[in-house]
Formats: sequence, C-alpha cells, structure tokens
Amino acid sequence: MFAQQLVNALTLGSVYALFALGFTLIFGVLGVINLSHGAIFMLGSYIALLLVNHFQMSLWLAMLLAMLACGTLGVIADFLVLRPLRKRNAPHLAPMIATIGVAIMLTNISQGIFGAENQRFPLGTIPEDSFSLGNLHLTAVQLAIVLISFALMLVLLTVMRKTQLGRALRAIAESPKAAYLLGINVEALFFFTSFAAAALGGAAGVLVGLSFNAISPFMGQPMLHKGIAVIILGGMGDIRGAMLGGLFLGFAEVMSVAYLSSDFRDAIAFGLLFLILLVRPAGMFGKILERKA
Repeated sequence: MFAQQLVNALTLGSVYALFALGFTLIFGVLGVINLSHGAIFMLGSYIALLLVNHFQMSLWLAMLLAMLACGTLGVIADFLVLRPLRKRNAPHLAPMIATIGVAIMLTNISQGIFGAENQRFPLGTIPEDSFSLGNLHLTAVQLAIVLISFALMLVLLTVMRKTQLGRALRAIAESPKAAYLLGINVEALFFFTSFAAAALGGAAGVLVGLSFNAISPFMGQPMLHKGIAVIILGGMGDIRGAMLGGLFLGFAEVMSVAYLSSDFRDAIAFGLLFLILLVRPAGMFGKILERKA
C-alpha cells in the first residue's frame, strides 16, 4: 500500500515540478511572477486534445506540437505585454497585474471555444498497458509521465549548468544591465526564456490531462496556486528547489488522501508548506537576491 502511494506521489509530484520549473525560470531570468502560466498550462491540454481529435495525430506528436504552440504563445505574450513594461521600467506589480489580465482573457476564450464542461481524450488515445511487481501497480501513463517530466527537468538543468546559453541566462538573472554590457543579447534571451517556460507549462498541461483524463478551462487556476507554493517552498528562482518542492507537494497530497481524508488534501499540504517556511523562510535552496547594475 505504501509503495503504491509512493508511485502515485512521484507521478503527481513530477507534474507539479515540471509546471513549477517554467514558473521559476520566468522569475529567475525576467524577475516576473507570470500569473498567466496556469492559463498556458490549460491551453497545452486543449491543443493536444484538438490535434488528437480533429487531426488524428499520435498522442506524443500532439504533445510536442502543443509544447511548441504554448512556447510561441509565451513569446507573443512577452512581446505584447511584458516587453513594453520592461522598456518603461514599470514597477514589479505591473507585470503581475498584466499577466492576470492575460490569464483571464485566455481562460474566457477557451471557455467560449471549448465550453465549460470537462472534456476527455478519446478512447484508445491513452495507453492502457500496466506493469505489476508484487503488490505494486504501475500504468503506462504513470511511467510516461514520470519519464517525460524527469527528462525535461534534466535537459533544463543541464542547459542551465553546462552550456554557454545557461551561463548567459544566469548572468541575466544576476544583472540584466551587466549582462548587456558584456555583449549578451538580453532581449533575445528574455524571449527564449518565455518560450521555454511556456513550453514546459504546456507539457505539464498535457501530462495532467493524461493523468486525470479531464480537461477544463478552469484547470489552470488550481495548478497556478500549486506552482506558486512550489517555487516558494523550493526557493524563488532556483531550479533544484522547484523540482524538490514539486515532489514534496505531490507526496504530501497523496499521503494525506491515502491515510487521512481527501477533504483535507490541500489543507495538510499547504499546512506543511507553512511549517517549513516558518523554519526556512527563503525556501530550501532560496536566498535573498539583490539585483545590481
């Protein structure tokens, strides 16, 4: 029983971590809490569903195209909303309010196009294979979610730690002005960051749609709350913290449902988060960051 719940927690936590990675990437590089990230997450599910239903694409090709579409949408939102605010040196609260507006607009458009009711992937789209090892039961969907989530997280971590691109992004995170003086194309990397973050959010949306097989225009808002909790728990702007924070939140939720009650699922998870932050307010890997010119 406990081993099975660990598998369930790993599946849920890996999706939370993948969603939070895009969230923390935007904050770490652009210095913006992008509150439209949940709406882009939701659109990832709908785009994959649309491609599977109307174009008879394979699920994994639909997921890849959904990531590309969400990434493109993230760049458009950056160009139309965040870039003008950056040029005007707008206060930090302005991008948050602007991205709330983007989220509401995307949610309402999705509701108008797809309706407010839950939708599901057609029968046969989701693999129904399963594996058993003693009392441990693992479905093909759970295995795919864990493998895809960790693969994407590993790719992002490798890029950030081992490549010239990653070093440039970390330089911008420390000081955009200093990075510009060093010859780094700051604006282009802002766009790249928006693309990568939105693509990760879209991937998380498809995986959640597969896991629960229920897609709704309103699924982004609860995930947004979880994403904010995860990046605060892990440390604002820290990739390792987002990964571990997502796994912790998934573990807390699954175990509370399994051994206590589903009625207290969020209360217990966020209560544990509150207790941890009382001990370490900056999060597991966080520190107080100060940007300097």
